[in-house]
Amino acid sequence: MQDGTYVFGDFSVSPAQRRLFQAGRDVVLPPKAFDALLLLVRHHGTLVSRNEIVRTLWPNIHVAEANLTNIIVLLRKLLGKEAIQTVSKYGYRFSVPVSAEPGMKQAAYATFVRAKELATQRSPASVAQARELLWICLAEDPQFAPAWAWLGRTCRLLQKFRGEPPAGDNLAHAAFRRAFLIDPELACAHQFYTQYQVDTGQNEQAMIRLAGRVKRRGEDPETLTGLVQVLRCCGLFDESVAAHERAIALDPTTQTSVAHTWFLKGEYAKVFETYTGFRLYLDAAAWAGLGDTQHAAALLRPRLAKNELSPLMAGPGASLLAALEGRRDDVLAILESMRSFNEPEAQFYLARHSAMVGAIEPTLELLQRARAGGFVGPFCLQHDRVFDCMRELPQFQEELQTCLHMSQQAARKYHEESWPSLGGGR
Repeated sequence: MQDGTYVFGDFSVSPAQRRLFQAGRDVVLPPKAFDALLLLVRHHGTLVSRNEIVRTLWPNIHVAEANLTNIIVLLRKLLGKEAIQTVSKYGYRFSVPVSAEPGMKQAAYATFVRAKELATQRSPASVAQARELLWICLAEDPQFAPAWAWLGRTCRLLQKFRGEPPAGDNLAHAAFRRAFLIDPELACAHQFYTQYQVDTGQNEQAMIRLAGRVKRRGEDPETLTGLVQVLRCCGLFDESVAAHERAIALDPTTQTSVAHTWFLKGEYAKVFETYTGFRLYLDAAAWAGLGDTQHAAALLRPRLAKNELSPLMAGPGASLLAALEGRRDDVLAILESMRSFNEPEAQFYLARHSAMVGAIEPTLELLQRARAGGFVGPFCLQHDRVFDCMRELPQFQEELQTCLHMSQQAARKYHEESWPSLGGGR
């Protein structure tokens, strides 16, 4: 197989030759159908809006929507009905696994696909293995932007959950920048870099970057998913929910972190409707918020007994369980062991646990560290019952006013950068 092709199933597409092959035989496509196929395959696994397809196929020309529909029907007849997924009112996604891309040998691309599979498992061992495979891919092709983005993601995860030296964070940042230099609009790079910025106290920069991306490209679920997290960390909970609602309106299969937004808003029942992925902490915390501490503890105990959890991954759940069981000294010991853990939103959760056992000074310190790292939650400080014991303290009120100011400042910047359809109520 030539290196200049995309390969999926028994098909291959050569962008340079503008040819489609099936089992090595030429397949003739009309020019516009080939352009549409190439665009979808290039963005495989990612939603492509109708507007972007129309702009690519018919630049500066108004055409009826039926023209695009007819092309999609033609491609489905050839590739199979499931090859191109329709996302109502938004666009299409090429859903067939791609096993090779131009510029990469097929064996190296298979290594990249395996690396992605390992990275999504999120265990320290699997992420470390993924990182090694990504280095192999990049040795084969240093210009393969997705591999740089995934390398940045794995380096950040290992630094975050395994406590690797800060050099790992520097490498993560360098990998993201390299990905952007090669492909400034690479969706996965924007997605992973958003998480990196949130963890490193750059929420407002991430917010402005994502809002600018929407201005350039229009709304897309991936960008909106990033905004759900960023806006929450800026204290803009209503805007975070609005971003989630826009994302799932575009693509009902989109998964966002809105469950954390609902939790921080005190809407604990809604956490269970939206909490997806690896279940470790948040659903248990929501049961505790609803007053069912026994059920919350019953969920946490078997999860924490699993040996594959690193201390940093297990820490929030362990400290919550200790708080639920009234083990004040254990809560404080766990918090001290996690002092080097610098994820701001997690620090806010740890502050809740400290407040649950009445540890005033550690709670204030954790709130200040979370805020210094970019996470502010003035709504929680005003309404979360775990802080009732300290709400009248001058230091707590000072922290609340500082967070209110930062949240209001972020709101002004966001609404200056944002677009009318995604305001959120304030």
